[in-house]
Amino acid sequence: MANKEINRRDFLQMSGMLGLGIAGASTLLSSCSPKQKPLREAGTYYIPELPDKAIDGKEIKVGVIGCGGRGSGAVKNVFAAADNVKIVALGDTFADRLEKLRANIKENYGQEIPDENCFVGFDSYKNVIDAGVDYVICTAPPVFRPDHFKYATEKGVHSFLEKPIAVDPKGYRTVMATARQAKAKNLVVVCGTQRHHQRPYVQAFEKISQGMIGEITGGNVYWNQGMLWYKNREKGWSDMEWMIRDWVNWKWLSGDHIVEQHVHNIDVFLWMSGLKVAKATGFGARHRRITGDQYDMFSIDFECENGVHFHSMCRQIDGCSNMVAEEVFGTKGSWNSRDHEIKDLQGNVIWKYDKEAEEALFEQHNPYVLEHVDAINHIRKGEGLDEATDCAVSCLAGIMGRESAYTGNTVTWDEMSQSDLDYMPAELKIGPMDMSDYVLKTPGTAK
Repeated sequence: MANKEINRRDFLQMSGMLGLGIAGASTLLSSCSPKQKPLREAGTYYIPELPDKAIDGKEIKVGVIGCGGRGSGAVKNVFAAADNVKIVALGDTFADRLEKLRANIKENYGQEIPDENCFVGFDSYKNVIDAGVDYVICTAPPVFRPDHFKYATEKGVHSFLEKPIAVDPKGYRTVMATARQAKAKNLVVVCGTQRHHQRPYVQAFEKISQGMIGEITGGNVYWNQGMLWYKNREKGWSDMEWMIRDWVNWKWLSGDHIVEQHVHNIDVFLWMSGLKVAKATGFGARHRRITGDQYDMFSIDFECENGVHFHSMCRQIDGCSNMVAEEVFGTKGSWNSRDHEIKDLQGNVIWKYDKEAEEALFEQHNPYVLEHVDAINHIRKGEGLDEATDCAVSCLAGIMGRESAYTGNTVTWDEMSQSDLDYMPAELKIGPMDMSDYVLKTPGTAK
């Protein structure tokens, strides 16, 4: 206990923290570094406060759209993030998933959602949002996210949007327009790109913004892991039901895994660098996937507007080398997320995140919880927050990479942002579908 207190005092002295916020809470291994030219001017970028729990305040009435695994996880996270939170409405395409979460909430949190606030079907999101909620958790399959966000914003409801928040250009444009409306209404919109609420990443972003690695010259981003879950078709399931229950394997529902999962890493590079993608040239393939119509690997060269390139690599295949990480290179040094450290051009570590100090200062370290802490703090303070705009930009970058791999062609930001590509089926109903529309994409032409 004594050692923990010493660490805490030392950390507070070094960082000059004035509260439990994360801003400014970093430790340099060298205090004699020359004056740095900032990459961003102070006050032009957002550094969240990340206390263990949200401030006390009014009851937050929460609705959940999408009661599967991620929705259930988000409910657990929001209860950990704040006191005086009440789940008041649930919505899902399928009753069995809704009832499972409903029972979980009653058993673990002592809250019972009445029958009249439990809604099933494709339009259930409207009923949830109209049930008097302050804050809606949007965790249905990603293709539906733009419409859910749009309706919540029209009704003046704060949103948590699990990533990705768009799987096609039409969805991207919807989100961008809705984000402007949400900002005008002073609404809080937090996205599931949880690195923005993970203390090592936030401190690294602050150091990079202060100019520690200089001007950005490139980077690498990776999400290589084993195969994700899948669901074989069961007797009685229609085409639509099977695809929605197996959504993570179908490109129209998930955006393919370069968008659904790897968007995290793409987003980190764009966030840290402040750059915008101009072109994507890449390839991908399918070797092992069991269901759906997606690839299971992508390799993309992204070129930014100023000519800087970064490489993107993602794979979901068992039995291969795995790595989930990001690297950003600059004229003065580099940062990597594997070690959460910054090195100069000679390879000397000039900054490293102090995990021991974090352990001494904080009890809550889960970024999936801290993103809701940040959201509820803003709601209770009456302060708006827009994470949707940046997240949508990262999603469109992933979409560019996907479409380049599918076609074999270089894809530009301008053509993709203006494209009429729309993954949503013309009619949403449980029943048969024309499955010839859901086949593997093959790039180039055969010889």
